Amino acid sequence: MFQSNELKVGFLALLAFLILYFGFNFLKGNDVFSSSNIYYVTYHNVDGLTSSNQVLLNGIEVGKVKKVELLPEDGNKIKVTLRITKDLILPDKTLIVLSDGALLGGKVMRLELLGKGSLPSESVIQGTTEKGLSALLKERALPVLSNADSLLVSFRKISVKFEHTGTHLNELIKNSNSAVTNINGSVTELVSDNKANVKQITANMKSLSQSLTETEKQLKPLLVKFNTVADSLQAVRIGQTLQEAGKAIHSLQKIVTKLEQGQGSAGKLLTNDSLYNGLNKSLLDLDKLLIDFRTQPKRYIHFSVFGKKDLKAVSQ
Repeated sequence: MFQSNELKVGFLALLAFLILYFGFNFLKGNDVFSSSNIYYVTYHNVDGLTSSNQVLLNGIEVGKVKKVELLPEDGNKIKVTLRITKDLILPDKTLIVLSDGALLGGKVMRLELLGKGSLPSESVIQGTTEKGLSALLKERALPVLSNADSLLVSFRKISVKFEHTGTHLNELIKNSNSAVTNINGSVTELVSDNKANVKQITANMKSLSQSLTETEKQLKPLLVKFNTVADSLQAVRIGQTLQEAGKAIHSLQKIVTKLEQGQGSAGKLLTNDSLYNGLNKSLLDLDKLLIDFRTQPKRYIHFSVFGKKDLKAVSQ
């Protein structure tokens, strides 16, 4: 019975030791049950990198940080030991990038596989550092903060210049209030002094408007009568003109009728052919006479220097 209790205690102690050992190694990032390769990388500053931080390749965990130690003999550089699974082959120019793992902090090691061949275990990998979000924010925030400081300084200078502005504004408001009060008093006095004149002017305007209204009422019948007279005169003139035109047309019709009937000289001339024939014959005889006068003028004109008649010319 005693021996069995001792065995139980020993077995429980061994089990507790194993659990403690494996748990401690697990917390340190050491995977006891899986085989891995060891690689090294050195930095001047690791920005809070600790053991058990992840080693990532394309966003997948392929290892962990095994140890981070300071090297006083090498200018206080920091040596980082990485444990990477054996299934991953690292080319000869592989880079390990120290970068931010999350927005709120934490660091990760990110692999970039470059080159050919494979690096053996216990090799040194070239390390680089990537600017994290906090560093970028610090770079962007510093100029903004400096500008804000200069803006505050400028604002303080402006506020100093405007210290007495409130006092001047109060005085200006007081002066404005007094001016408004004086203007109101002046307007009131002016209205009271000219109140009688204003009443008289209003009464005159009222009587004038009434007179104009009465005048308009009297003018309306006159305008109606004037329009009637104008229409009557226009109608009379048009009637007279039409009567005279009718008389002229009637007289013209009578003259045309007489001409058609052969009355009067003009009618006989238009209707009788004998008068036309006689006039035509007379014109022919006159034409013959003019031709004979032009060819033999001596038959009709006798001229002598001594006044003696030429009997031969007469006889001929």
